[in-house]
Amino acid sequence: MSNSYVLVINSGSSSLKFAVIDPETGDAVVSGLGECFGLPEAEISWKYQGEKTAEAIPAGGDHHQYAFERIVKLLDTLGLSEKFVAVGHRVVAGGEAFKGTVRVNEEVVAEIERLAELAPLHNKANADGIRAAMEVFPSLPQFAIFDTAFHQTMPAKAFMYALPHEIYDEYKVRRYGAHGTSHYFVSREAAKALGKSATDCNVITVHLGNGASITAVKNGESVDTSMGLTPLAGVMMGTRCGDLDPSVIEFLMRKGWDQEKIFTTLNKKSGFLGLSGKTSDARGIQEAMEAGDERAKLAFDVFNYRVAKYIASYMVSVGEGLDAIVFTGGIGENSLPVRHEVLNYLKVFGFVEDEKGNEAARFGQSGIIAKSEVMGAVAMVIPTNEELVIAQDCVSLL
Repeated sequence: MSNSYVLVINSGSSSLKFAVIDPETGDAVVSGLGECFGLPEAEISWKYQGEKTAEAIPAGGDHHQYAFERIVKLLDTLGLSEKFVAVGHRVVAGGEAFKGTVRVNEEVVAEIERLAELAPLHNKANADGIRAAMEVFPSLPQFAIFDTAFHQTMPAKAFMYALPHEIYDEYKVRRYGAHGTSHYFVSREAAKALGKSATDCNVITVHLGNGASITAVKNGESVDTSMGLTPLAGVMMGTRCGDLDPSVIEFLMRKGWDQEKIFTTLNKKSGFLGLSGKTSDARGIQEAMEAGDERAKLAFDVFNYRVAKYIASYMVSVGEGLDAIVFTGGIGENSLPVRHEVLNYLKVFGFVEDEKGNEAARFGQSGIIAKSEVMGAVAMVIPTNEELVIAQDCVSLL
């Protein structure tokens, strides 16, 4: 182990992940997660030297702020704070302003905040995390790594909307995507597992968590992705509605809804939470469904159906020679029922589930969970490691 580490901060819409990465080995010296922010079951947990510790986050107050302060206290207690060489921050939206990783300064943070209209649930939290880290570690170089950067290779036919071109010219309204570091990482890991180079591998990466997105990766490059101008588009998510007929917004406005109510409903009260009326967490949906709750079952069915439809459509984007469908993210890595149902839909493409393999590929374990004799492709699970990608970018720029 080296004595020089990178602190990686990944502040999401309802979570705060962190990791102290050894840049020489890629190992996480300590890693943790604050999750379910805004819910009664909110907690923060971390793993250090093989032992996992979890604490409940007190109800009320700013859960993001509480989690960050607890993380700083933990790192001080473990004697790690003096060993950092850089801090890397995951930022969701870089728009067309940031096409790669950049070193953070006040102008960069201000631009990240300005771009919050492209990721209203994320960029402000990302910027707040950066400012907090700059205050705690003022002498350390800090870098912003953008979710949108990996998707900059999309062709215009994939990222342009069929709107008057001047709307793009003036406002840069287009598809940007998200979860780029995750899609990048698992597509590379899939190529390694299949014994291929990344530039000769075609995969559909399926990142399923509280936020969910699907990407077509052709010869190592993103050629299409499900999220759009903002992370609201694509498949249904924890609290986000996913793809929606734009006329629904006009319809609600004619019913007297204002912009704020529509924004809050589509981003924070829809998805699993909206359909079930109970929870935004996939685990809670499964528990309610098993207890006979019909609305939870509806939410489960809508989610799996839309995921499968996106996967099927991206077979067109990848073209001939699909090598793998890769499940990742909290739901994609761990939810056996979700993967089982999605694979059922994909039987039309010849995919046959390996039930034992699917059962084994959970809780940090990767593996092949289905094969298609028709297409010659496999479905597999690969745990994502966005923190490692962020740390590697920081070190390369240092």
